[in-house]
Amino acid sequence: MLELRNIVKIYETDNFRQAALDGVTLSFKRKEIVAILGPSGCGKTTLLNIIGGLDRYTSGDLIINGKSTKNFKDSDWDSYRNNSVGFVFQSYNLINHISVIDNVEMALTLSGVSVREKRTAAIHVLERVGLKDHMYKLPSQLSGGQKQRVAIARAIVNNPDIILMDEPTGALDSKTSVQILDLIKEISKDNLVLIVTHNPTLAEEYSDRIVKLYDGKVIDDSKPALIEPSSLVYSPKKTAMSFWTALKLSFNNLKTKLIRSLITTLAASIGIIGVALVLSISNGFGNQVDKLQKESLSGMPLTVSQYSFNFDMQTFQNMQNQESPEPNDFVYPYDPASSRIPIRENKITADYIDYIRAMDSSLYQSISFGYDASMFNLLTNYSGVKAVDAEDLNWSVLPSSTEYLLTQFEIISGEMPKEATDVVLIVDEQHRINQNILLDLGIPVLEQIEYSSIIGKELASARNNDFYTYDGAKYQVVSDLTTAYNAGIKLEIVGILRGTNQVSSLLLGEGIAYDSRLNDLVFSQSLTSNIVLAQQAADTNVKTGLAFNPFVFGDTKENTLKSIGGLEIPDNISIYAGDFNQKEELKEYLNAYNTDKEEIDQIVYSDLAEQFTGIMSSLVNGISIVLIAFAAISLVVSSIMIGIITYVSVLERTKEIGVLRSLGARKKDITRVFNAETMMIGFAAGVFGVVVTALLNIPLDQYLTSAVQNMENIADLSPTHAILLVVVSVILTLISGLIPASIAAKKDPVEALRVES
Repeated sequence: MLELRNIVKIYETDNFRQAALDGVTLSFKRKEIVAILGPSGCGKTTLLNIIGGLDRYTSGDLIINGKSTKNFKDSDWDSYRNNSVGFVFQSYNLINHISVIDNVEMALTLSGVSVREKRTAAIHVLERVGLKDHMYKLPSQLSGGQKQRVAIARAIVNNPDIILMDEPTGALDSKTSVQILDLIKEISKDNLVLIVTHNPTLAEEYSDRIVKLYDGKVIDDSKPALIEPSSLVYSPKKTAMSFWTALKLSFNNLKTKLIRSLITTLAASIGIIGVALVLSISNGFGNQVDKLQKESLSGMPLTVSQYSFNFDMQTFQNMQNQESPEPNDFVYPYDPASSRIPIRENKITADYIDYIRAMDSSLYQSISFGYDASMFNLLTNYSGVKAVDAEDLNWSVLPSSTEYLLTQFEIISGEMPKEATDVVLIVDEQHRINQNILLDLGIPVLEQIEYSSIIGKELASARNNDFYTYDGAKYQVVSDLTTAYNAGIKLEIVGILRGTNQVSSLLLGEGIAYDSRLNDLVFSQSLTSNIVLAQQAADTNVKTGLAFNPFVFGDTKENTLKSIGGLEIPDNISIYAGDFNQKEELKEYLNAYNTDKEEIDQIVYSDLAEQFTGIMSSLVNGISIVLIAFAAISLVVSSIMIGIITYVSVLERTKEIGVLRSLGARKKDITRVFNAETMMIGFAAGVFGVVVTALLNIPLDQYLTSAVQNMENIADLSPTHAILLVVVSVILTLISGLIPASIAAKKDPVEALRVES
């Protein structure tokens, strides 16, 4: 069954060479008790370790059931120890942080035996050694004799072919020693039992055969064995420790060092807490920005203007990064199209207007078409009759949907326009309005003005033929505007509207807002007016009598026609969506117009809400990244600390490493044990960090909410971020423990077993 052929074991260092075994040749039967005697240092334990596969011979051969072990790999030796060998050590070598039954089950665990079979077998052997009533105790709760019985139970539970005992009674009193030896003799009737001892009396009384060693050589063998040829093929089952077993071992170890484990977890969680707090604020602000966009800013229109620009975060950064030349004696012309804020000209055509008008009503709430305001030539009777520039009144068109308008504004006096000639006055949330607008309307500026002084106020939009007169060279405004006023389109202020939120002022500013139907009245007279017909026929500016100057911005025939109501194509289009989702569908429709068109013919819309929130989000994200980077430093520090603590754990559990290797655990299993420990610390640190962050978010959110108006839930850690942080914590601690775990796996099992616990 077992043969040693000329086994030599030499220990070498730089300047030392010692032969622990020198040409040992022995054969053993399948069923016998063999005592190996000899003085200290004669090679007894080395012989036992080589037979048990813990140590490697320098030369010779170890034959198991006729199979040479010369070409055994580490995995083969692991399988051999697990399937064929059971160790009983003088110092017991039990794993102190797991129960008696868990110690006994360990060999079966590495064999891959099912949980039920493993438990049944362990209870059975504990009953055989008389410890069934103690199986849930820890080794520290047992006497020396009981510990040795546990060691014997662990050695025989896997029904090994060979039981190796190294001074099994060396640490016991004589009475207990006799009990243990009687137990060994009783349970070893079907096994090969090798007992290393220096006690000849014990050897003669309990063994079938005595082998004596001296200076690494066999000097006597009382009953040499003859090995008969065997038809058995030696093929032990491969060992494997499940990750669950590794977790259990590590958890119990952490539990025995509870205070240190808690402190380690707390220290490791500091970095997680820092990152989590930053992510909470970033996520909270991001959610509030999204909420603002969806609930409030979604009401801001998509705008198509003659000139559009996109002021996003990238544009802002480009502006900051542009180098300016040193002051000198030169100026530098530039093309507006390539300026720091890119401006694009949209050529709004009748075809595009038709495309907008044909849009499905489900894609929008309201549409308004804006025209060059100066074409209305507004008049008032303040200090007589005079012309007032529409821009001075902040003249703007109302959205076509009254229902939508009333979601952003409330009527504080009067009513909404019913007729095309009805207009309303827009004030801010505090009922305020620019005093210059009141002066232009002919309303005296007092500390406070009653609504009745405004409601019913009459304006007029002059007709071109009454407003302009031709002097033979050019058209100019008439000197007396009374007739123009009296014959004009009369407008009446019928209501006062107040914005209900901060976004309202972005839709309609303080001033006069008119019904879009007024455009039809104005164009009906202006398109056929004398000045418009004259300008259509002339190649010069009929308002100045001069040729158009290409060096004067806006001095074109088209712009002149617009200013006198000669072009029915709007300057700008505002399309209002009901909500965020509807706005996205609206964008798809507008983008579809540009399909297959040259870039110069494409029409681009502006979404100020998106640009605004985009800049805010970019700023928040940028700040978050910087803060997370600082917080991550503590993560790195805690990872290094965990690596050091794991290495300390390796040193503390060195004997446990040796025990596991003696039971057949592979190097990767040892690595797995310590990886499991670091992962549990990482998981606990991650969960603790997330929980602490959630608790800190309560007062933090209250403070931020009071500091930032109209926002709530600013400190809000998302479940996704929480889970991600736990995963990151596990990964970082796992990485930090890889080197200590690797060191543990490479430890020599023989040396590990010699370390005192």
